[in-house]
Amino acid sequence: MSLVYKDELIRQAKNNQVVSFPTDTVPALAVKPDYAHLIYELKQRSPDKPLILMAASLEEVWDYVVGTASEKAAWLAIARRYWPGALTLVLPASAKVSPAINPTNSQTIGVRVPDLAIAQEILSETGVLATTSANLSGEPPLEFTEDIALAFPEIGVLDCWSVENFGKIGSGQPSTVVQWQQGIWDVLRQGSVSIDLP
Repeated sequence: MSLVYKDELIRQAKNNQVVSFPTDTVPALAVKPDYAHLIYELKQRSPDKPLILMAASLEEVWDYVVGTASEKAAWLAIARRYWPGALTLVLPASAKVSPAINPTNSQTIGVRVPDLAIAQEILSETGVLATTSANLSGEPPLEFTEDIALAFPEIGVLDCWSVENFGKIGSGQPSTVVQWQQGIWDVLRQGSVSIDLP
């Protein structure tokens, strides 16, 4: 088992190791963006499935995307309405985005600010992390701390019993994913949030 307390998990993340912690949707595997290849190896994930960037605040996300002033105004409007929350925005990626996050070089990046205090506390200490659900590729997301620790004994998994007194946190449903394409939003995945798109 690889259950660790918050301070140890943050230390591991800062040392470029993969860690796992709960979010408002499903638990995440997370690592510093430049080391995203470690998640692909751990999950046996196909390189055509990009990771997303998760941050503690909207402001931290903004350096990773690029667009015109009017585009950024449109992105801000939806982000301010639904963040923190279970909505992932897929936007044009800036040069700051590590190629390791999206090996197929699609020039886009998914970004999200989770609506869960412990996740925000961790991200505020680690900075932006590349994330995905905690499971082997093709299998359902693992929802319980102990199951994640058993499946991935080589990584640090937040001991949720020490945080909330139970092993499962989050809705169990993935985030809704919308992509900005040529001035309009396109729903790529309907998840736990129903949104009213302009």
